[in-house]
Order: sequence, then C-alpha cells, then structure tokens
Amino acid sequence: MGTELRGGGPGARGSALRIAGVSAGCGVLLLAGCAGMPTSGEIRSVKASPRADSQVRVEAVPPRKGATPHQVVEGFLEAMTSDDANFATAREYLTEGMAKTWRPEAGTAVLAEAPVPGQAREGGPTAQEIDYPLHGRQIARVDEQLAYEATTPTEYQRTIHLTRQKGADGQEWRIDRLPPGLVLGASDFQRNYRPVNKYYFAAGRNTVVADPVFIRQRMDPVTQTDPLTQSVKALLDGPSAWLDPVVESAFPKGTRLKKDAPLTFDDRNTLEVPFNEKANGVSRAQCDRMAAQILLTLKDLSSSRVDQVELQRANGAMLCVLSSGTEEAYRPGPSRPVPGHQYVVDGRNRLAVLPKDGQGTPEPVRGPLGEERVPLGRIAVARDEDTAAAVSKDGRELLVAPIGAETAEEPGHAPVLVRSRGAAPANRLSAPSWDGLGDLWVADRDPVHGGLLRFAGGEGKPQPVRIVPDPGEARIESVRLSADGTRIALLLTRDGRTTLQIGRVERLGSADDPVVRITALRPAAPQMETVTAVSWAGPSRLVVVGEEAGEVQQVRYIQTDGSSSADSVLPGLNSVLAVAASDDERMPLVAHSEGEGIVRLPSGANWQKVVTEGSSPVYPG
Repeated sequence: MGTELRGGGPGARGSALRIAGVSAGCGVLLLAGCAGMPTSGEIRSVKASPRADSQVRVEAVPPRKGATPHQVVEGFLEAMTSDDANFATAREYLTEGMAKTWRPEAGTAVLAEAPVPGQAREGGPTAQEIDYPLHGRQIARVDEQLAYEATTPTEYQRTIHLTRQKGADGQEWRIDRLPPGLVLGASDFQRNYRPVNKYYFAAGRNTVVADPVFIRQRMDPVTQTDPLTQSVKALLDGPSAWLDPVVESAFPKGTRLKKDAPLTFDDRNTLEVPFNEKANGVSRAQCDRMAAQILLTLKDLSSSRVDQVELQRANGAMLCVLSSGTEEAYRPGPSRPVPGHQYVVDGRNRLAVLPKDGQGTPEPVRGPLGEERVPLGRIAVARDEDTAAAVSKDGRELLVAPIGAETAEEPGHAPVLVRSRGAAPANRLSAPSWDGLGDLWVADRDPVHGGLLRFAGGEGKPQPVRIVPDPGEARIESVRLSADGTRIALLLTRDGRTTLQIGRVERLGSADDPVVRITALRPAAPQMETVTAVSWAGPSRLVVVGEEAGEVQQVRYIQTDGSSSADSVLPGLNSVLAVAASDDERMPLVAHSEGEGIVRLPSGANWQKVVTEGSSPVYPG
C-alpha cells in the first residue's frame, strides 16, 4: 500500500513523494504504532525518510506538467532516495543528454540531513538557465567500490544547473548539470543501504580480514540484483582501495559471475555460484579458499541461510563444494581453542582473571604478574592466554611473563623488555597490545625518545615502527591491534584533542628481515570531539568511549570505516576510563568506571557491577 504526499507549505518540496510500507501488522511504517489510515484532515508535507527504517520504500514520482525549477530540483532530490529501477524516474528530471550520462553508481555523498536547495540564481546569459546551489553538512562519502569513509563534518556546497527546453507538454525545466553520483541524507542512506563485510586473506597468510562495504537493502536500482548477488559481486570486484595493499583474494584476477546466470539454491540449500572462464583452472585448495570467502561474506545476510556453496565452471561443471562452518578455520585466532577469559588489574595491582559468571573475586594469575612484586598499571594478554604483558603502575617498565597453568610455583621475576625515559607517567608507556601473529606492541610516549614499538613474538629487542606519513606532534595515547594483524587503532592527541585513527599494518621485507610500518591513517570517529578509550569488538567493529561536541560521554559501537547505526549507543555508564570487548561478539563488554569499579554488559541486559576495586579490563589481545 502507498500514500502520496504533496508539498504545500513553506519550504516544502514541490513534487510528489510516494511512501510504501511493508508490514504484516500495519500499512504505514512512519507511525510509531499501528493505526487506521485517516480519511480526512490536512495532508502535510514531509521530507523523505524522516528516520532510518529499512521497511519503508520510497517510490519516486515524475515531474508534473509545468513544474517550476524549484519543484524540479526538489523532485529530483527525492527521486534519488527511491528504489526505482535504474533511477528511471529521477532521470525524467534530467535533459535527454544528462539522463544518458548520469552515473548514480559513481559514489554517494552522505549528508547529516537531506540536501537543501538554496536561492536560485541566474545560470547563464539568458533567462532560460538557472542555478540552484545545494547546501548541507557532509559526514561521509561512499566510493564506486561501495566503501564508506567517514569524514570530519564539513559544509557541502554544489550546484545543480537547469535549462528550459521544449518538451512533450511545451516548455519545461530540466537539469543538465549536477554533482556526480548520489547525494543522500544520513537517514535515507541508512534506509536504502546495509553494511556487509567482504572477506579477503591477509597477504601471505590463511587468515581472513573483513572489508566493510554498503549494499542496497533490496534490489539494486542500477544492476537489478538482490543483496545476496550484490554481496558476491562486490567480493569479486576486489578489496577496497584502502585495504588492498595488505590483503589478497583467492579468486583469479578477472573472475566474475557468469553473465545472465543467477545465483540459485538447490533443494539441499546449496548456493550454486557460476563463474566465467577465469576460474576454470583453479586447484581444489584454491577453490576451497574462494568458497570460504563467499561463505564468510554471506554470514552478514541473515535472510540468506546457506548450508554450503558449490562453485561452478563456466560450462556448469562443479569446481568444489564447501559446507558452512568449514570457513571458520580461516578466521584469526590461536591454533587451539581457548576460553577467552576477562582480565583486570586487581585492587592489589596484580594481573587477575575475572570469574566467568561475573560473580566473586578476581583470581590472580599464576606467574610473576600475579605476584605483588611490581605494581601493575596496564595489561594485555596474548591471544593463546599463555603469556601476558604489563606496564608498571608508574608507566616506566614493560614486563612479559607466562601465565598458563604450566607456570612454575616459584615463578621468579618477569623480564623487562623496555624502559621509558619519559619524565612523567603521561609521557611514558601506553597500554600494550598483542596482534594475531603473536607480536607485542606498545607506544613510548616520551616526546624525545619515544615512538611506536613492536616486539616480535613478544620478546627480544624493541623494533621501532614508522607511521607514514608521520603524525608530527601528535602523541600516541593508546594502541590496539586487530586480531588479523592488518589494522591498528590509535588514539592520537594533538592540541588537546584526542582522536581515533585507523591505520594499515604493512609488513615488508623478508621473513628474516621484516620491516613493519603503519600507513594511511584515517579518522574512525570524526564526529567525536574527543575519544578516551577504544577496543576491537569483532572483525570490523570497535567499541569507543568519547564525547561529541557539547554532549555527555558515550559508549558506542563504530565500524572501522566510521559508520554507525542509530542503535549503536550503549546504555548509560558514567566516567568510563577503559573498555574491553572480545573478538567473539557474544561475550559481554567489560569496563572500568570511576564511580562503579569493574562492570560488565551481557547481551540484552544492563551494566552489572563485578568488583569495586580494579582497573584495566581486557580480553586476550
């Protein structure tokens, strides 16, 4: 069912907009609840998609006879938010030449609110041309590869040019110049698009890395493909430009879906994926890796249950079959299953493990880090949970020691890997972090002798890691490595403001003489005025503590590309000093609140106090 809304008040868009709701219980989903459709009363104008609701469909309405330039511009902006095949109705607002050359797939400018046309001005030497400036506040851009990149909010200013031409109904205004791609408000973008993780292999390794992109919620207007096919095609198109230098795909270059051959399911719920000739000669091992990439990518599509995938040659013959669940072997993690405990520095400055159910007293680990020999401040536990690293409470020393059950009863002292020469604790060592390859990372914040350091295998001499380009006077406050070892989350302080930056971890040189560097830093939470804590919370998600300008502190989830959903803000918790999330997204969050101590947030519940005394909560990593 649908309802047509026509603008009639000041500032209303002049063209018509049809909203179609899809619901089992009620017909109009813009309402808070189900109610009867009114049969009388004033019809008021609305902007497209006042809130992000994936069940709302916007049907574009073509230009009216005699439409004014303002109505043409408004109608075109609304038509860009629709699901119209090939944006056919939106093209009706364009001149014939512009309709043929306009490429909505060229990228999307995402604005905080729907774009607003400004005051018309002369667009040429005659009265037959008009310019309409577009205004807004841009918060992100999406490129042709569907990769989203959050940006520091900036003013968006572009121009739409109209010309008056002869049409079927006489003289009519049409658009002949406009910005490339689409221009959407954030709510319309969230209604039309959904995030999906594509998966590729870390360069030279059998560990997969998530590469987030956005695909259409329903049928793609340009390609007329459903979300499942969109996801597979996006995977075959290759990794995003930002991630490409540190990952590789198992698919031979040029592999595409076979033309005009749809993806289909057989009676065993097997997804059949036919390729072109480029994939005909792959080995069984390579085919298995290709199938694993597809299975992992489709995990995010909850509406598409895939029990197994069958990859096919161009002639329809089978390449290989891989059952769902087998692909999990390629996810990052230790070589053997581990329980994934939660650790803290307890009230006596020792490394301790929290009880699984959140009840009871933290138990000191076995080994020197569980003894009261050196008061500990910040900690990190290796992903196999056999070893841990700790920074002394004064921030001066980095210690590493075993913590496993096999640790001797008389443990001795933990060796010191590095000492900072910083004059004050704030200028000494940051909290350490382990990557998925077993390397240990820490930042020495000494402005004279400091820098980012890596310890191969968690031992030996520190290896300085360059950041390219150099962040200059920015000081590293926090270091967090992803489980796959290809990305790093850094908190950088410059001019009194601490921001969250995501960088690539590039590993160059030979195995005997490796060179590791951080490149292509980009903001992951540009909307936040300051960020105080961060933790990885899955393959492409972070949990962040920070404040937006003029707002109170928030704990929220943010994707590595900077995107977030309306429900990403977590229940209120005051004065959060540290937060920890597991690579297993089913595990509860753990945080240190200045007023509450150590607390945790199980799924579907509120924050629960664990212990009053303690700090530096962490999961392995």
